[in-house]
Amino acid sequence: MTKTVHPLPPVPERPEPPAFRDAMAQVVSAVHVVTTLGPHGRTGLTATAIASVSDAPPTVLACIARTSRTLAAIEASGFFCINTLAGDDAELAAIFASRRGIHGEARFATARWGELATGAPVLLDAVAAFDCRLVSAQDIASHRLLIGEVVGLGGTGQGGGLIYRRRHFGAV
Repeated sequence: MTKTVHPLPPVPERPEPPAFRDAMAQVVSAVHVVTTLGPHGRTGLTATAIASVSDAPPTVLACIARTSRTLAAIEASGFFCINTLAGDDAELAAIFASRRGIHGEARFATARWGELATGAPVLLDAVAAFDCRLVSAQDIASHRLLIGEVVGLGGTGQGGGLIYRRRHFGAV
């Protein structure tokens, strides 16, 4: 099926980045830790720009800053795991968001980790975990959009999740 999309009229002025960030701070997002096993060991980061793409085959997307060391490790390994955090995991989210001064392998000492099909670190107490093979990457402004085919699932499926809104973590 072909659909014709009509272009919108030009925008007279784009919103300034601080105004855009303030508006996006009103949007509730689930919180995840994205991990991989790179050339220098396990690495990961906190992310909220995660979404389902398809269920056949199971596919997800993650948007990660192009300057991220974790992104470089994901691209070197070709795999990653999206770990959806539980409502009481705000401290873990802060650690992987570089808010606690804990870096590298020391981050992984703060929770229970295992692995699934790819070997990427999976949080054993995650609400859900999506073990992915990287199938596509595209630069969009300051970030890289990663598309991953899900090759393994994990997580407890129990309890509420951790959200991010107004620049604060909260439980649902």
